[in-house]
Amino acid sequence: MIGAVVLMVSLWGVNQLLLTALKKKHKFLAVSFLNKLYIYHLIFWLIYYLYATFNASDSKQYYARGGSYENWLSAYGTDSKFIHFVSYPFIKTIGFSYESTMVLFSWFGFLGFVYFYLFFKENNKLNVKFKGYDLITLVLFLPNMHFWTASLGKGSLIFMGIGMFAYAMKTPHKRVMSLLLGSFVVYNIRPHMFLFLAVGAIVGYFTGKEKVPLYQKLLVYVAFAGGTFLLMDNILAVAGLDSENTLDSFETFADRQSGYLAKAGSGVDISSYPLPLKLFTFWFRPLFVDAPGALGIFVSFENLFYLLLALQLLDKDFIPFLKNSPSLVKMSLVIFIAASIALSFVMSNLGIAMRQKSMVMYFLFFVIISFMEYKKQKKINLMKLKRRKLEEHSSPVLPIHPTPTLP
Repeated sequence: MIGAVVLMVSLWGVNQLLLTALKKKHKFLAVSFLNKLYIYHLIFWLIYYLYATFNASDSKQYYARGGSYENWLSAYGTDSKFIHFVSYPFIKTIGFSYESTMVLFSWFGFLGFVYFYLFFKENNKLNVKFKGYDLITLVLFLPNMHFWTASLGKGSLIFMGIGMFAYAMKTPHKRVMSLLLGSFVVYNIRPHMFLFLAVGAIVGYFTGKEKVPLYQKLLVYVAFAGGTFLLMDNILAVAGLDSENTLDSFETFADRQSGYLAKAGSGVDISSYPLPLKLFTFWFRPLFVDAPGALGIFVSFENLFYLLLALQLLDKDFIPFLKNSPSLVKMSLVIFIAASIALSFVMSNLGIAMRQKSMVMYFLFFVIISFMEYKKQKKINLMKLKRRKLEEHSSPVLPIHPTPTLP
């Protein structure tokens, strides 16, 4: 445990170097805010560590397997094996303890929050509030998001990868390293999630309101469409899908996964639900009445917050906003909907759903924040217009006197 504490302090120092470098690029970045977020995230590392001590946890298996390979390259692979690959040099070479490895992966999760912070703040200039509180701050401090990204496992690493990808898509030609590393991490952990990111990027770039040079659009299209085409067989193979008959094999896979997950203690059979109800279950359940245990009750409060936020989109201005929205908004919405539909077909277990949706909910939050900013800007513009008209009508009209003529 002493080694874990030393690593926490060391990573604090690394954070200062990283945040200082990012501050030079992004003047809006608040170092003190992100330092507080790091401490908050470490609290959830402790909570998860205590939880894993008294309950079954995949983190123990990842640690045991991470140091069991003969060499680093033999540990490489997709899905769970990629976690072994990343953890191998720290466990086998440096000699990290279980606690220290948990801290390292928790830090990966924190980096995901840093990149999502940049994603939100860089693309939303106004200070949007929800019930009087800064909305970006609220979504960055959501407990469930920190709980599932604060341990040794897929959740922390893929959250970092998705955050890097989202941040890079503002200017992908200038943030190539973030884009490549984020895509590499996501592909190796969940190849199907990489597919959703690629589709979202292509749709967003080609339908956004910005005047993007044609060469940039073609660059994005060739990179993601070409990469997806080349990797498609591998993406489908991870889920056991047949590229020759994808639809039928996906239905078989969904039925099989739902059957497996329903056997768990928090299983809920949603296989017969219509799609809208499946999506509602994936996004907003448990909601108190169906909460699986004490953790489920706690998560229900957060799900209620999700629901209240989502209701902000039930507005007559949303469709006009969406039609003229930036590419990143459309990208985020496509990623959120596509990933949600695919995941909802296999998520009959509420415990699994609580973990899986951490990959997609921040894309929904980005759409909501952007829409609320649009509404706020619209209100500001309307007030300025009214003030201008009032000033025009209230301006005194000076009498015009005839110019005297000289004798």
